Amino acid sequence: MNNLVAIYCRLSEEDRNKQVKTDDSGSIQNQKTMLLQYAMEQGWEIYDIYSDDDYTGADRRRPAFNRLLRDAEQHKFDIILCKTQSRFTRELELVEKYIHGLFPIWGIRFISIVDNADTANRGNKKSRQINGLVNEWYLEDMSENIRSVLRNRRMNGYHIGPFALYGYKKDPDQKGHLIIDEEAAAVVREVFTLFSQGYGKTAIARMLNDRGIPNPTEYKRLHGLHYQQPKRKNSTLWQYFAIADMLTNEMYIGNMVQGKYGSVSYKTKQCKPRPKSEWYIVENTHEPIIDRELWDRVQALVAQRAKPFTVGTIGLFARKARCANCGYTMRSCKNHGDHYLKCSSRHIAKNACIGSFISVNRLEQMVLAELRRLSAEYLDKEELELNVEFCNNLQAQKERILSDIATYQKKISDFSKGIRELYLDKVRGVIPESDYIEMSQEFSAERDHLENLIIEDKKQLVKLDDKIKNGDNRRELIEQYTNLDHLTREIVETLIDYISVGKRIPGTRDVPIEIHWNF
Repeated sequence: MNNLVAIYCRLSEEDRNKQVKTDDSGSIQNQKTMLLQYAMEQGWEIYDIYSDDDYTGADRRRPAFNRLLRDAEQHKFDIILCKTQSRFTRELELVEKYIHGLFPIWGIRFISIVDNADTANRGNKKSRQINGLVNEWYLEDMSENIRSVLRNRRMNGYHIGPFALYGYKKDPDQKGHLIIDEEAAAVVREVFTLFSQGYGKTAIARMLNDRGIPNPTEYKRLHGLHYQQPKRKNSTLWQYFAIADMLTNEMYIGNMVQGKYGSVSYKTKQCKPRPKSEWYIVENTHEPIIDRELWDRVQALVAQRAKPFTVGTIGLFARKARCANCGYTMRSCKNHGDHYLKCSSRHIAKNACIGSFISVNRLEQMVLAELRRLSAEYLDKEELELNVEFCNNLQAQKERILSDIATYQKKISDFSKGIRELYLDKVRGVIPESDYIEMSQEFSAERDHLENLIIEDKKQLVKLDDKIKNGDNRRELIEQYTNLDHLTREIVETLIDYISVGKRIPGTRDVPIEIHWNF
């Protein structure tokens, strides 16, 4: 029986030459011709051709690449054939994981023609590892070269990025230069003017939404820019934070501000915020939308209204109360010493949401009353499940915790790897000692936090296993919380998954709620 072979091709970034975007590049066509000819000479049968055009060798999100790996795991073919090992991947980590690790386990032979990599030949494993190391160095050098070029352009005030800030657009005649987009700039001027006249940020957002003015992300989409829209209800509306960010952005007075976020390493696309001292700020690079007098007046008002941040205890129903209409987590607020929960989108537009609103004390009493009712009814009837739907799938809870633990362990591994890479970057002189200390401390703190979460989850698993072993535990749970006078955060965490809060019934003080229990 002939061997089934999967051909994998990838376009390298430096040799794009397509006339039409949907066409295969010349590089891809040449690869296919070479590999098809080689496979026919060997008498192999072609299973499929997997082709990634316009993707780098370090991009793990390549669609054909990931389809190839899924099919390999299911053993839909016997051989993977590439032009070179670097076309498959330039990362040494993936060379070891797949070519030297999983492919042999799955019974898949890997061959690359030009550099003579062949997993059927044990004698050239070192050669494959050297190829992987050389490709890894190539990635690192290329990343540093790109960062150096981008750093230089930012320091000289050139705009770097796929999209211009709302209020501006890219100058078609001068690369890296911004010009005013008058349609959006008029909105920016109005926001600054309204705030200087005493309007609040939420009030300004509501005014814009009531007039049907699209927010910055929706504005980009409507103007044909491929800007990724958040998939959430009311995501096209102006929010408090969009107004707040706009009012303090120096770009609007003609200063180019870039580098607020930076990648941790060339091996990951994860970014972390940078301190303002590390931002690239170049003055007077483009025409301002806001004049200096209005800017200074607004900054004074922003500073005046800023409230000092104090660390307090977590709210009784924090992250537990949700608006029944839009699904947003309700925010806490305080009025005359009393605490309330309100829908976070209830004030941003006239019809944005029904406006769920309830006092914390009232919600606490409603939850306590429901607990007492369930307790009394259960003890009277002995069969609570006849009238109440409980989330009592203990096995599902166990699987969810196991999934969380696996996620935490993966993140711990990523943080540990990040610390090692930071050390190598420090040794090579890529980052200074101070940055290494700061970033490694942050990574270590996050890793320690995740390890503590795993410890707590494992304790929960022991309890769940006991419950599963002992059977139905609803009577004990209800009796444990009978005749409570007050709730604690611990009790809320233990008993409640979430609470759906509706809008007050007109003519009454009644607010409908739906409690989703954890047991």
